[in-house]
Formats: sequence, C-alpha cells, structure tokens
Amino acid sequence: MDGQPTPAVVADIGIERIMQMIPHRYPFLLIDKVVEVMPGESAVGIKNVTANEPHFPGHFPTKPVMPGVLIVEAMAQTAAVIVVASLGAAAEGKLVYFMTIENARFRKPVVPGDQLRLHCKKEKQRLGVWRFAGEARVGDAIVAEATFSAMIMDS
Repeated sequence: MDGQPTPAVVADIGIERIMQMIPHRYPFLLIDKVVEVMPGESAVGIKNVTANEPHFPGHFPTKPVMPGVLIVEAMAQTAAVIVVASLGAAAEGKLVYFMTIENARFRKPVVPGDQLRLHCKKEKQRLGVWRFAGEARVGDAIVAEATFSAMIMDS
C-alpha cells in the first residue's frame, strides 16, 4: 500500500442530486441514477431508455435506435459525477467540455426498454483536464465504448 486512504464508495445518487452536481437538464440530461461512485476513480451510471425520448421520432421512426453520440454523452455525464464527487461542492454545476473522443465503438443497437449501465473509469487527471475510459452495457453485453477527455470550466 502507498499509505493513501481508500476513497469511500458512494452509492445511489438520485436524479435530484445529479442535477445539483451537473448542469444538464431535459432533454439533455441522459443519466437517471448513479449506483456507485468511487471519488477520483470510477462510477457506474444508469440510463433507462424509454420510447418517449425526443430523439426517437427521427432516429428512426419505424425502428427506434438511441444515437451513439448520446450514449457517449451519457458516459461523459457519468464521468462528470466522478469529477464533482472528487472535487466537492466547488465543482457543482460547472461546465465540462469535451476535448477528445477516441476509439468510440458501437457494438449493438440500444433501443427503448434497454437499461444502459455506464461504467466510467478515470485514466488520468492533470490540472482541469480529466481523461476517462467508458463502457456502456445492456445486461452483460458491451454495446458501446470510448475514451474521452474533458475540461472543467467556470460557467
């Protein structure tokens, strides 16, 4: 061991608390709950995919599929919860801007009725820039994955 205390795992962050932590709102708030956060390290978010979401009438009218870019955004919102849980109240509500999205892979369509489990892990953090690896799963299947970096900014 390196003498550092192990961060406490925070469980079950509900939608009200998420809205205090990150600035996103309907129709762009894409996580419903965070079931596990290890501040400074990782988190697992939940997105319940429903048929009444605003993107489905156009993507696609006869076969609704959640756009891959929105899956990556949901991963990034889960990662933003890690940042706020790590930095504390001073980071609440600050804007987080994508800097890079790399190695995005979409393996299986996500459709209404699916529950996305968004697994995000911090790879690196330097100054205000954070880099994460994310996986989106439906059941045991990985449906999407990406690495991405973002910068936290004052609004």
